[in-house]
Amino acid sequence: MTKNLRVIRATPGKIAKEDLEKTIEIILTETETLTLFNLPTVMLSVESEEAEKVSQRNKNYETLCRNRLGNDLYVERMMQTINGAPKNKDVQCDKIIKEDKEKIITILLYKFIENRVNHFPKKSVSRQPYTDRLMRLRCTSLDRGEGGIMSTAWDLYDSYNAMELSCLPVKQSTIDSRSKASVPPEDRDQGAPGSTIEKNSEASSLMDIENVILARIHDDEEDHSEAILKSEKFRQDLFFMERVLMENIFQPKLAAYRQLPVLKEPEPEEPEEFLEGEKLEDVEEEVKKEEEEEIEIDTEQSTIPANLERLWSFSCDLTKGLNVSSLAWNKTNSDLLAVGYGHFGFKEQKRGLACCWSIKNPTWPERIYQSPYGVTALDFSIEAPNLLAVGYHNGTIAIYNVQSNSNVPVLDSSESPQKHLGPVWQLQWIEQDRGTTGDDKREILVSISADGRISKWVIRKGLDCHDLMRLRRTTASSRKKGAEKEKKGEALISRQAPGMCFAFHPTDTNIYLAGTEEGHIHKCSCSYNEQYLDTYRGHKGPVYKIAWNPFCHDVFLSCSADWGVAIWQQETCKPFLSFYPTTYVVYDVAWSPKSSYIFAAANESRVEIWDLHISTLDPLIVNVANPGIKFTTVLFAKQTDCLLVGDSDGQVAVYELRNMPTALDSGRD
Repeated sequence: MTKNLRVIRATPGKIAKEDLEKTIEIILTETETLTLFNLPTVMLSVESEEAEKVSQRNKNYETLCRNRLGNDLYVERMMQTINGAPKNKDVQCDKIIKEDKEKIITILLYKFIENRVNHFPKKSVSRQPYTDRLMRLRCTSLDRGEGGIMSTAWDLYDSYNAMELSCLPVKQSTIDSRSKASVPPEDRDQGAPGSTIEKNSEASSLMDIENVILARIHDDEEDHSEAILKSEKFRQDLFFMERVLMENIFQPKLAAYRQLPVLKEPEPEEPEEFLEGEKLEDVEEEVKKEEEEEIEIDTEQSTIPANLERLWSFSCDLTKGLNVSSLAWNKTNSDLLAVGYGHFGFKEQKRGLACCWSIKNPTWPERIYQSPYGVTALDFSIEAPNLLAVGYHNGTIAIYNVQSNSNVPVLDSSESPQKHLGPVWQLQWIEQDRGTTGDDKREILVSISADGRISKWVIRKGLDCHDLMRLRRTTASSRKKGAEKEKKGEALISRQAPGMCFAFHPTDTNIYLAGTEEGHIHKCSCSYNEQYLDTYRGHKGPVYKIAWNPFCHDVFLSCSADWGVAIWQQETCKPFLSFYPTTYVVYDVAWSPKSSYIFAAANESRVEIWDLHISTLDPLIVNVANPGIKFTTVLFAKQTDCLLVGDSDGQVAVYELRNMPTALDSGRD
């Protein structure tokens, strides 16, 4: 539809004010409709017979419209195809020719004689025996009709005999000729070819030649094999091969550790003839049986209580009989575990050992650091994860670089005048704030020793030491009626209190707790080294471990030689909960990284898993040690539901926590 606009204009001239105020009428009229092209719309049902043809025709039309000339997608170009030069590939298809030993030796002998003939002048007397021998070998080969050089054992013997005779002095040859002349004819006949003596000499000469050649070949192989065994490339290949074999052997265990599905080996396929002969009904029955078995397994697992399943253990011949004293994960590589081996008692001291184990090879450690003193503590650095700090029973602290193959520490405090005078019971790398903003941090190494000192070590040109606190004994003032004086028996023998463990606050690294041999836990500050902020009393024996709760930062856990485990609140000096399930020393405790209610404890007889959300009276899981074995350390895996347990026989067992309560049941508050 089109519109026609008609405008009536005034005649040109001067416009007056009256003309501007006049009303102008504009009349719009409709013109006739002109139809240029009319294409009526055709609609078909999808179920009609012509639906496919019409849809195909529409697609073709759309394709034509997209590719027509004038479209932006259409570009004219020219190209020339150049065929490259043909490639030739050589393939060896010659037949492999096998040679006998006798023939090979004969060829070597022929070349040797030929070289000797060319060595002497043409008219030399010494040249004649070699020339005769060479001609005899050629004639023998032609008589036998062989393309190669061939001779008998007697030819070999005769040739070598002629060579030896030619090398002897002239006098000796004259004597030999006279002696041959004096020999009776009967003896000469015995020495003729074909006799028993000649056959024996013939065989012996052949054996001598073979032995010489084989000995040389054997020597060459030995030298070559020794070079291969000492090469770095060969050792690297062995390392990769060992990795592959270990992963194949421990594949189900590693899959369970990493919470991955276990790969099963495929069963051998049956021939097609047998498969075609089977009936479909039998196959369906087997599938139903498998499904029923899986359902039964799931129901059984749902009814089985929580338990520990042993996967493997880190142990070898070097660690056999040693006491596992400490465990530490690498801060960057969660597959790398450091284990310290050393006895706690003074009379039980043996050689010490610190090993770095990898999850990928549970049968042999990646790094081994041996020492005449027992290892009592170790920990990986945070800023430099390749640095491993190790504390020994004699008070020395050593730092190793695990990236290097060297067994020599990069730093140690053996020559420091401020070294500890007693066993270093715990080591830990701590990141402390330098400024008020908290962005600038520095890393220090903190240690606690039986000499009553809590020291921090800073790496500069060496190991610089500064004491954070000197622990002193404290006694409760027991006053009797009438303000009587204390008895002489209550006087302290030593004012220093041996330190056993410490734990820095998870958020405020200026505050830390220190456990002592007298059973007290002191709250200390890095800003004050003369007095305690507070003292927690509740244990009756040495405190072996303190651990802050990773989710509730006002709660911490402790264990002691008084057979007990205690849970404390930071604001209360008395324990909030106490557990005395056995009459054995509790060496180590650890909080679960996935729940605020679950913790593990290791005593001399068993390992206990507690879930406070379920029960505060009995442990959820109990794993009893073998006779004669004591559990010494526990450590949770970082990213999986697994627990590591060290014992007094040098083994670090890896257990999987099965059928544990979910996070909703146990809580993560």
